Amino acid sequence: MNAPLSDTRHLADARGWWFVRRGREVLLDETGGVPCGPCPLVGLDPLPVLQVGEFDGMPCFAVELPVGAPFGAFFGDPKRLYDSLPLPARTPLSRALEVLEWDRSHRFCGSCGAPTEHRGGAIVRHCSNPACGREHFPRVSPVVIMAVERGDEILLGRSPHFPPGVFSVLAGFVDAGESAEQAVHREIFEETALSIRDVRYFASQPWPFPHSLMLGFQADWAGGEIVCDPREIEDAAFFHVDRLPNTFRFRSTLSFWLIQDFCRRHGRSWPDGN
Repeated sequence: MNAPLSDTRHLADARGWWFVRRGREVLLDETGGVPCGPCPLVGLDPLPVLQVGEFDGMPCFAVELPVGAPFGAFFGDPKRLYDSLPLPARTPLSRALEVLEWDRSHRFCGSCGAPTEHRGGAIVRHCSNPACGREHFPRVSPVVIMAVERGDEILLGRSPHFPPGVFSVLAGFVDAGESAEQAVHREIFEETALSIRDVRYFASQPWPFPHSLMLGFQADWAGGEIVCDPREIEDAAFFHVDRLPNTFRFRSTLSFWLIQDFCRRHGRSWPDGN
């Protein structure tokens, strides 16, 4: 990835893709997509800009707009934007959101507390303290997400922060010192007291909320009865392929892909009519 550029004032005429975040929202163009063309922030005070690669032959610029900054434009939920973009376009959006979050949260060295700064041609913040000199790179947090199957049933659960009545496959962060497969076994047992077998890799995807790498797996139930850990989930059950509950319908997510694949292999078109 390229080095950060100076600011929006010096890039007023630069053409590219503009990933502009303000709080938890991103700037959208008149079609509801990512702005493409000259800098859309002309007229505001100069803002730092990071160049985070290229897409479709044009550079990608990432900008953090201060919360509350007066700017008469439309902002939207990046998760919905992520869902509406074609697969290749999700990569620069993921990169931009993750780099902006890293840049915001690493202004000071976590080792000695000194300010950090950009130098050279890579996305890295350097500690300004010569006695420390630590380099801080964008952080990625691995998360396992898994579909546990019992014949023509799939294990789904719901977190207390889910919308009412909505279920999903289970997920959890990989702990220090464990493999992704070990994390799958541990998460399922901790959250539901179930044993599983035949853990197999399915797919992965970046999930920039704020900086996760989702690792998808499938597994088979091996034994036990569901006992929910109330600190993690409030309900879980095996659901028959023909009687699934309400689930998140973001088509860009691994949870959607895992449930859809389960249904396809058991002869059901899911979501209904698709």
